[in-house]
Amino acid sequence: MARKLNPRDMLILRKLAPELIETTCGHAGHEFRSVLPPVSRHVSTSPGDFRERLMKLSDDELNYLTNLIFEGMESLHCVKKEHADALIEVVGARISKVKATELLELYKFVGD
Repeated sequence: MARKLNPRDMLILRKLAPELIETTCGHAGHEFRSVLPPVSRHVSTSPGDFRERLMKLSDDELNYLTNLIFEGMESLHCVKKEHADALIEVVGARISKVKATELLELYKFVGD
């Protein structure tokens, strides 16, 4: 799952968390390797806030992140549980109920 964020990832990260100045994880001491966990863990104040941030993404950007999760390139496991629920809800409403169900199953699987 370790990856270097590409320019598209950085644009999405900035869209989700424009107030995020530093892209280095203070706890781990390295650059962020996913988009969703830093927004969930370091910026978002609540599941509702996380949901609102996700709603700022285009369907294409949301689908891109969802596909990265399924490819194992975007961390879902490091997203707070209640924020993962918000992500699944947004994906179900905007992208596909099938993808949302698959995300839920994946989250349950990686959480065990």
